Amino acid sequence: MKNFLRTLSRLGMLTVLLLTLSVGTAMAKKVKFVVDMSGLVKSSFGIHITGDFQTLAGYAGGDWNSASTEMFQEPGDTNIYSLVVDIPAMTKYEYKFVNGVQFYEVEFVPIVSRVGYNFNDNRWIYIDSLDADTMVLAPLMFSKNAPIGQHCARFLVDVQGLTVPTTGVHIAGSFQNWDPATTRMYSFGGTVYEYIGYADTTVTAIQYKYINGNVWGVDELVPGACATNNNRSTPMLVDTLLPAVCFASCVACPPVAIDLPFAGQLSIYPNPAADAATIRLSDLDGDWSLRILDAQGRVVQQYSGAGAQTLRIAREGLQAGLYFVETVSADNTRATQKLIFL
Repeated sequence: MKNFLRTLSRLGMLTVLLLTLSVGTAMAKKVKFVVDMSGLVKSSFGIHITGDFQTLAGYAGGDWNSASTEMFQEPGDTNIYSLVVDIPAMTKYEYKFVNGVQFYEVEFVPIVSRVGYNFNDNRWIYIDSLDADTMVLAPLMFSKNAPIGQHCARFLVDVQGLTVPTTGVHIAGSFQNWDPATTRMYSFGGTVYEYIGYADTTVTAIQYKYINGNVWGVDELVPGACATNNNRSTPMLVDTLLPAVCFASCVACPPVAIDLPFAGQLSIYPNPAADAATIRLSDLDGDWSLRILDAQGRVVQQYSGAGAQTLRIAREGLQAGLYFVETVSADNTRATQKLIFL
C-alpha cells in the first residue's frame, strides 16, 4: 500500500512538472542575438553575450556571467556572431556583448541604446511576440547603436491620461512598412513608452506616428504644427534620442498636477471628442470658473457660473490634440481632467 501511495505521489509530481514545462514552452520565444565585430581584434577566447536571461535560457553560472554563453560565427562572414536562445516572451531583457570571457571586456553601450535610467548602461529588448518563428535581432555593431550602414532613433511617447489596452502601445512608420501591429513599445515605468528603430544611412528622414493599440483607427492625430503629411517626422542623419512627446501633441506632457478636493463632480463626454464635448458639473454649490488649456498651458477657452451646470464645449477651430479642463471653486479648490479632440 505504501509503495502504491508513493507511486501516486511521484505521478502527481510528474504531472505538475509536465504542466509547468508545458506552460513555460507555450510562453517561450526563440530569439537570435547578433553582433557585428567589424574593425575589432577578436578575442581568442571567443565572443560572448551576458545578461539577465542566461538562467532562463539554461546556461550554468547564473545571469550576467561573462564566460558561459558563447556566440558563434555566422557562415560566410567572419565578423558576424550570433546565438539563438529560447526564453519567455512578453518580457524585457537586458544584455551586453563581450569580446572575450572577462566582464571588463564587455562593450561600452552608447547612450541612445542603453537603458539609461538609474545610470543603467545595458542594452535592452522587449520580446513582444509568441509567434513560432525566431525573433532575429538587428546585427548591432559592438559598442555602437546600430548595424553597419544604419542609424538608429529612440522614440518616446507619453500616454498620460490614456487607458492603454492589453494590446499595448505601438509605433508605425516608414522604417517598418507602416505596420501598426508589429512594433510594440515598452515602458520602464510610468506613462512613457519607448522603441529603438533603425534606417539605412541613405535615408535622410523618416515619418511615423504612435498608436494606442495595434490597429489603425486608434492612432494619434498629429497636430498640424508638428505634422508632415499628417505624420510625425525626424531626420536620420545621426543616431538620435528623441524627446518624449505627449500622445497627439507636439510637446511634452505637462507635469501631473496634484489636484485638491473639488466641491462637486466633473465629468466629460465623449472623450475623445470630434466636434464638441459636454462637461457636467454636478453636486456643486457656489461660484466656479472653468478653463480649457492646451498642451503648452495656454488658455484657449474659459467659462464661469454658479451651481450645477452642463456645458457644451465646441472645438471652434482648435487643433486636434490634448487639452486640459481646469475647474476652480469659490474657495479656490480645483480639479483637472484631460480632454482629447480628434
